Amino acid sequence: MKLTKEQSQEIKDQQSQENKTKRVTAFELEKILYKAIPILDHGFIRVVDYMGDDTSIVQAARVSYGKGTKKVSTDSGLIKYLMRHWHSTPFEMCEIKYHVKLPIFIARQWIRHRTANVNEYSARYSILDKEFYLPASEHLAAQSQNNRQGRGDVLERDQSKKVLDLLKGDAEQTYNNYETMLNERYDGTVVEENQVGLARELARMNLTLNTYTQWYWKTDLLNLMNFLRLRADHHAQYEIRAYADAMLDTVKKWVPITYEAFMDYRVGGTEVSGKGKAVIQKLIKGEEISVEKSGLSKREWNELMISFDLKDRLI
Repeated sequence: MKLTKEQSQEIKDQQSQENKTKRVTAFELEKILYKAIPILDHGFIRVVDYMGDDTSIVQAARVSYGKGTKKVSTDSGLIKYLMRHWHSTPFEMCEIKYHVKLPIFIARQWIRHRTANVNEYSARYSILDKEFYLPASEHLAAQSQNNRQGRGDVLERDQSKKVLDLLKGDAEQTYNNYETMLNERYDGTVVEENQVGLARELARMNLTLNTYTQWYWKTDLLNLMNFLRLRADHHAQYEIRAYADAMLDTVKKWVPITYEAFMDYRVGGTEVSGKGKAVIQKLIKGEEISVEKSGLSKREWNELMISFDLKDRLI
């Protein structure tokens, strides 16, 4: 991970601040506020601002539900109740803002989550840094044979080296052409005197998708958890999962009670259809049931059996 001198100085200045406030703060999150957490080879995330904590969720819920919450004796119990019964609004009372540096192809996956405020580095206004994502060899894998959007076995060493050489060569070549078209290098020097450069908004189209970009990304806790439920899942692409895993750790520092409930009910839990529920009920009673009589497809049946660790019943 590489920070510019300006970014390093900004982080140093921000972390040196001491501000008194009457607002709630999260002690563990304060420890890493503004700190750049490295992701992949050149990427990072930074928590740059946040609002609220676990108590904010509890207060919002008690305003909404009034006397009904007296049945729940603790903040932990109330938050678990909200999570268990899919009550969403109280979690929207907390917000967090990240500074993220990531490859463009991951940014295009990320931006599909249309529930955040985003301000991205402008390649119309500025020149993008000469930094590209090059996967570690253990993350270079063949196309999966049974999943059109997944990876299979890791490539052999010779093929892996060939792929990395291609990725690096293409990225460097297109960036050199980018500088030539701009007639300006990323360090500000001119390529050829007395020559006009192409507009930045046009020259950028030549860059490869593994070029790094940056943005500020602000969202509320509810939508952050929805993002993490999908992107921290083992089915997600490794590169975006690396960011999601790091963000999951910031959630743990920010709202530890909510984090525990989220890991239990959303990440560790299983959603079951009505037909799937009927199958599990019969199995608990010791009754036999076949996939044909269950009303489930073969795929649904196998997913259900894997969820309940009944692998001997896979078909």
